[in-house]
Amino acid sequence: MKHILGIAAALALFGAGTALAHSYKAGPIEIGHPWARATAPSAPNGGAYLSLTNTGTTEDHLVAASTPAAEKAELHTHLNENGVMKMREVPPIAIAPGETVKFAPGGLHIMLLGLKQPLEKGARIPMTLRFEKAGSVEVEIAVEAAGQAAPQAENHMGAAGAGHDHNAAAAQKQ
Repeated sequence: MKHILGIAAALALFGAGTALAHSYKAGPIEIGHPWARATAPSAPNGGAYLSLTNTGTTEDHLVAASTPAAEKAELHTHLNENGVMKMREVPPIAIAPGETVKFAPGGLHIMLLGLKQPLEKGARIPMTLRFEKAGSVEVEIAVEAAGQAAPQAENHMGAAGAGHDHNAAAAQKQ
């Protein structure tokens, strides 16, 4: 009986890790654990994060993102302009062969503008990523706790972004 319980516990732990650490593929582009922070009930905007790894031999570009959870999704980054951190939309993001581009709080991110409802911890929201060469792929954004610096399932994005708030006039640099 103990042996069966041990196996069941191991399978449950393995299943939980697999469910939290989700990944997708668009041609040679591997998309690692798309996630977002929960937002306050009145927050008009949010952000989504993930990693993109190009396992191919030619450069590709993330051209756009969209989600039914927001009026608009834009590719953004943080810039330091005269000592003030600001968010700005960026052109398509290059992913060189063999390279990984990480979207994380305080850096590159997908800005979700005009949220149709708050992002709640535990929710999953659909998002379409469009690549220049690899085409479009549907992913699910896992919504983590509001103060989360990186996904709980896998901390591959580092502990960046303490104090990052998509709704603040100025954000702290990672």
